[in-house]
Amino acid sequence: MYSHLGARLAAVATRLGLRAPPTLLPRMAAAILASAPLAGCMADGRPVAVASDPANPAAGTAGVGYRPTITPYSSLRPATPLPWRERNDGVTPPASSTSDR
Repeated sequence: MYSHLGARLAAVATRLGLRAPPTLLPRMAAAILASAPLAGCMADGRPVAVASDPANPAAGTAGVGYRPTITPYSSLRPATPLPWRERNDGVTPPASSTSDR
């Protein structure tokens, strides 16, 4: 990939009538790699909002509330199990007096 970039830079320099030094690309790469670790040490340029500054003891805070996620839950245990026949009879549709046969 870097050789392709070097070839393109050389072609552009040749079209412009310039002669690029043969060590231009390694020097540029070394400069970028040397400055990249320092980019993390730079200070953020954005101003700190005064109202939300954590160092300000007079700063207001948002209200804190608690709302459980399982509020409508009600426990169904302990429940005594019914015999299976009674539970089955409870959901069976009523028998019709006329048969379709």
